[in-house]
Amino acid sequence: MRHLGIVATWLIIFLLVGLNSAGDMLTARAMRRVGDFAELRRKAGILGVARAVLTEPWFYLGLLAMALSFFSLLAALSLIDLSVVIPASASLTFLLNLLGAKFFLKEHVSRRRWISGMLVLGGIVLLRT
Repeated sequence: MRHLGIVATWLIIFLLVGLNSAGDMLTARAMRRVGDFAELRRKAGILGVARAVLTEPWFYLGLLAMALSFFSLLAALSLIDLSVVIPASASLTFLLNLLGAKFFLKEHVSRRRWISGMLVLGGIVLLRT
């Protein structure tokens, strides 16, 4: 396996994390705009649910970001050790999703979640290559 320098390694991981979190947040926004699936299904049936999802533009943006994230994961795994890529990307994605939930989706993020985010950040510092 070809190994990259520390800067290139982290740039690839940050790209992966950004795309992954963007996909999560955009999809979450889409599903909030679509609404409660159970209620939609009761009113319009399963085809109504599918129509509601497939006519939501945020869904396609989320899908695109998730697809790009997948291919950036493949690229990262071809260049960087699995033992670095997966823990770093998972923990950084958790942190970025925490920030996105608070500021992009306007969710209430409890103190316990912020503390867990700080603990995750400590783990990332220990992981650094």
